[in-house]
Amino acid sequence: MAAASAGGPSDPPTPQQSSPTKAVRVVVKGRVQGVFFRDWTVETARSLGLAGWVRNRRDGTVEALLSGDPDKVDEMVSLRIPVGPPAAAVTAVVPSPAEPVALDEGFHRKPTA
Repeated sequence: MAAASAGGPSDPPTPQQSSPTKAVRVVVKGRVQGVFFRDWTVETARSLGLAGWVRNRRDGTVEALLSGDPDKVDEMVSLRIPVGPPAAAVTAVVPSPAEPVALDEGFHRKPTA
């Protein structure tokens, strides 16, 4: 009789409601290529638990898609990227809305576009 109340299949699914996702695509201008900006972005985004990607662009900028917890995305866009790694000199961060990606996709580098 006690075995019947071991927890039903309808108990767990609610994490989606408690963790909204935000996504932002940013273009980073300044001295951001050749200064380990992409590697720094991958490391920093992963440490914040974000998903998405980063890549160099042919025009000399760096582009990134940041997806995850809204506070962590905002921290990356407003506080981390404007500073960047030590050798970088960021002059502008241009954000635009984007479609979120699943956190299980992780954060990675993409080829230059």
